[in-house]
Amino acid sequence: MDQFKPEPLVVGAIATNCWIVPVPPASGGPPGECAVIDPGDEAPRIIAQLKALKLCPRYILLTHGHFDHVAALPELLSALAGDPAFASRPSPEIAIHREDAAYIGPGAYETHRLSLAAATGSSEYIDRIWQPIPAPTRLLEEGDRAGPFTVLHTPGHTPGSVCFFMEREKLLFSGDTLFQGGEGRTDLPGGDFQAIVKSLRRLLALDSGIAVFPGHEAATTIGEERRYYNAGI
Repeated sequence: MDQFKPEPLVVGAIATNCWIVPVPPASGGPPGECAVIDPGDEAPRIIAQLKALKLCPRYILLTHGHFDHVAALPELLSALAGDPAFASRPSPEIAIHREDAAYIGPGAYETHRLSLAAATGSSEYIDRIWQPIPAPTRLLEEGDRAGPFTVLHTPGHTPGSVCFFMEREKLLFSGDTLFQGGEGRTDLPGGDFQAIVKSLRRLLALDSGIAVFPGHEAATTIGEERRYYNAGI
């Protein structure tokens, strides 16, 4: 894990970074487990990558609830349950922050329709691709742990946006809170510019050597983004 450098699987029309991250096995559990962070689309490609890496998801971690970060979840879970390569393993934990729980499970369809209509003026895309999204098996809070990840609640893009921080490895999966040279938009339902400013200040106060793996675009570091913002927030 010390030398591990994640590579994104870029999925969907909005080019979402889906991250597949090996995790240590549970006590007494089998090796070859991983976290899948933000399965936003193209479940067959995610499954193919898992097989190529010989990894099985122990966690499915969602940095927030927008459709481009969760849309592959139904097909992914169905494929895991029906494929002999994965079916003998326990079902993965599906985790999202409590304040974004409305984006998956019962009622999620209407939540996504409203969000997409606000973003594009139409909910047609959601109507066309919709599959019922399973409910979370775990609702996250600030400071929770999921294997090697610590949950940092970083609202602003959505109320329940989080980052997943691997402190020992100095890896931060920042979702749509912090990008290379920018931050997530705050003009969608639940967005809050002042909240994301506070979240960015929190992240930029972390160690400059921490590698940042965002929900879109290229990886960066806390140091690079601190220089970009130049203490302007």
